[in-house]
Amino acid sequence: MFPRSNLISCNFSPFCLKTAKAETSLKTHHCHSRFFPPVARTTLKLPHFVKPNSNYKTIFNKKSFFLQTCYSILSPEDDPVVDKDGGVKEGRDWTTSFLLFVLWGGLMYYVFVFAPNQTPSRDMYFLKKLSNLVGDDGFRMNQVLVSLWYIMGLWPLVYSMLLLPTGRSSKGGVPVWPFLILSCFGGAYVLLPYFVLWKPPPTPVDEDELKKWPLNFLESKLTAGVSLAVGTGLIVAAGLATAADWKEFFQYFRESKLVHATCIDFTLLSAFASFWVYNDMTARKWSEKGSWLLLLSLVPFIGPALYLALRPKLSEMAVTVSTTSSDQE
Repeated sequence: MFPRSNLISCNFSPFCLKTAKAETSLKTHHCHSRFFPPVARTTLKLPHFVKPNSNYKTIFNKKSFFLQTCYSILSPEDDPVVDKDGGVKEGRDWTTSFLLFVLWGGLMYYVFVFAPNQTPSRDMYFLKKLSNLVGDDGFRMNQVLVSLWYIMGLWPLVYSMLLLPTGRSSKGGVPVWPFLILSCFGGAYVLLPYFVLWKPPPTPVDEDELKKWPLNFLESKLTAGVSLAVGTGLIVAAGLATAADWKEFFQYFRESKLVHATCIDFTLLSAFASFWVYNDMTARKWSEKGSWLLLLSLVPFIGPALYLALRPKLSEMAVTVSTTSSDQE
């Protein structure tokens, strides 16, 4: 019932010593809800950033061991991150943000200054052609480039499903939605500044919010399944392209700033996706069952998209009710 410590993600408070004796009993009085019948005892398994339904009145016992304190997973706003010396940590180490900022600055400088730009007029034509602003003029676009262009349009949806709500920043007042919207045009070059400013754990979310737009759309298995199917089809289409298409594509990469920057963007989004898969996985307390998907998430696009299709929905795992006989109380 308690959050476990993580070396990478800061979603959960450290696990307390002597966990076998630190089990917190979550008892409720007879709770009347339109979703669950009255029971004598309920066991709540709720992601720490999800606020429980107001119909449930729970009593939590907090037990201290040495310099650490066990906190309820249902009140994340009161749960500090405690280090090994008993001090309170806020968010993550500033060095991570600094290194990400340096990476972002270096990438922007490279793209604008050092990236090849031998064919600016052709880049503008390709941009109009790929955006369907130019009709059929007899020119055949490179199959690999077309697949890459359309799969870049799916990445913002994948990152929206990974960052909402488990990737929201709880401190600093930095909203994630402007970065996600702008990522439709700027990709990882826009998302990296949010990664710099992001401070876990995520902000609390009401259970009722999961039933509203956009979370109900982003949590939908249909959305995840369509993204996986379309993305897989585009990757297969690029893989089946002829050797001439691939040779032409590499030539574009050496000459075109548009193609060069897009390839770097795709690489960045693929590289950072594994971290956000892990962050979402730990927030949903699914790291043990879905650990095999963490390694698979290293596969560009297909891995993260497959995880989104298989992960448990927050609305389904929010509350698990189990009844016990009076003899076991």
